[in-house]
Amino acid sequence: MDAVVKFTSQSQGRDRIFRATQYACTLSIYLLRSNSDKKDLVAKLKSLEATMSAGRKLFRLGNTVNSIEAAKRTMQLSDPVLCMCLTAAHINRALYFICDNVLWARSVGLIGDLNKERWSLNASRVYLLSLVMNLTRDVYAVAQLMVKQAKDKNFRQKMDVHLNENPEVAEVVIPQLDAFLYLLLGALKSNPAVAFDTLKNVCDLFIPLDKLGIYQSNAGVVGFCGLISSLMGIVTLTQPHLKIKP
Repeated sequence: MDAVVKFTSQSQGRDRIFRATQYACTLSIYLLRSNSDKKDLVAKLKSLEATMSAGRKLFRLGNTVNSIEAAKRTMQLSDPVLCMCLTAAHINRALYFICDNVLWARSVGLIGDLNKERWSLNASRVYLLSLVMNLTRDVYAVAQLMVKQAKDKNFRQKMDVHLNENPEVAEVVIPQLDAFLYLLLGALKSNPAVAFDTLKNVCDLFIPLDKLGIYQSNAGVVGFCGLISSLMGIVTLTQPHLKIKP
């Protein structure tokens, strides 16, 4: 119970809950769209989805400053790749929150004359750039882990045993592909935080891609991916060892 109270007392925790609820509603609405007997339920879900979206915008009013401070910290990293990727990700995230705050001000009537669609698209663009930079960092982290695994004698022996026990696989697929996949899975298994962050960012990627029309799916896919990434975000808050560092 103490863990639940601690989690819900955090602004990030409340945002994760609201986000999970919002995308759960999106997915449910899509699944029930053709059921004429569930029209009242669908209407209630749409209302709840809108409420969750508005609530999340309110929670994120101070996140621009947090992202700028995070960018200042990552600029001090000694690794140039991490420095570039994380700083760019935080800057784009700050721009996303600025767009989000402007849209919130428009929704409550603080700003009158505003092209809502244009600002929404701009928010999706910088959100996509932030995710791309985070995924680049994830790929870099995975590559480092794979190099480390390849240099480990014990792991190389295990990989050789695996390949020798499955010669038919190595013969059928592209040469070295089985070894590469074995090395990749071993690297992800050795660092669950990297695997967790990669999967979360891949799920999130479908949201701006669909919004911008780059890769159009449907509300069901967006709702499912958003729900999965939200649940993963909740897990990383409750299990800090699954949060990638830095």
